[in-house]
Amino acid sequence: MTGEIMTGIAERIPRGSMRPGQDLVAAGYAGREGARQICRARRGQLLSWFSEEYIEEMEQDDIFRTDGGAIPWRQYGATEWEEVGEGGIFTALWNLSGAYRLGFEADLHKIPIKQDTIEVCERYDLNPYRLLSSNCAVAAADHGWRLAERLASDGIPACVIGRVHSGIKRVIFYGTVRGFMERPREDEIRKIIQEAII
Repeated sequence: MTGEIMTGIAERIPRGSMRPGQDLVAAGYAGREGARQICRARRGQLLSWFSEEYIEEMEQDDIFRTDGGAIPWRQYGATEWEEVGEGGIFTALWNLSGAYRLGFEADLHKIPIKQDTIEVCERYDLNPYRLLSSNCAVAAADHGWRLAERLASDGIPACVIGRVHSGIKRVIFYGTVRGFMERPREDEIRKIIQEAII
């Protein structure tokens, strides 16, 4: 029986350090890649709700990069980070905290996300925080505001979204609503697109 099954904690090898009291920073837009792919797959349907110009704007690539080693995370003050991919920012947060057997609290309202991503998700009843992302990451830092400022100076949307805690509780705030993060599940995009995704 693996540690994943026994403890419910992701098996990801730590590559830096993460400690209670550190800030959690999100960089890049959550769910944007999933929204882009949905636009391509359901363009005709979306045109009944949105203008062609609005959809074309949704499909545009970001002018910044966070993945593929594009950010010197350690130089910017991060001690650990996780690129967001399939399963969205929730899966990235789960894997990052699980690697250190630590908990956290995070405020969903602070996670950078584009309004068009929210609108596409509302049309298909999808959770944008469980939606395929690329060019997006979460990081731990002693001074998260400083990391966020450095990212912003490079044109990358970033915000301190929470803090690391001892224990393994993963607490999510959405306004005044407080809940606990569930285990990662299948990416929301698979409700729309069944073929292989990145």
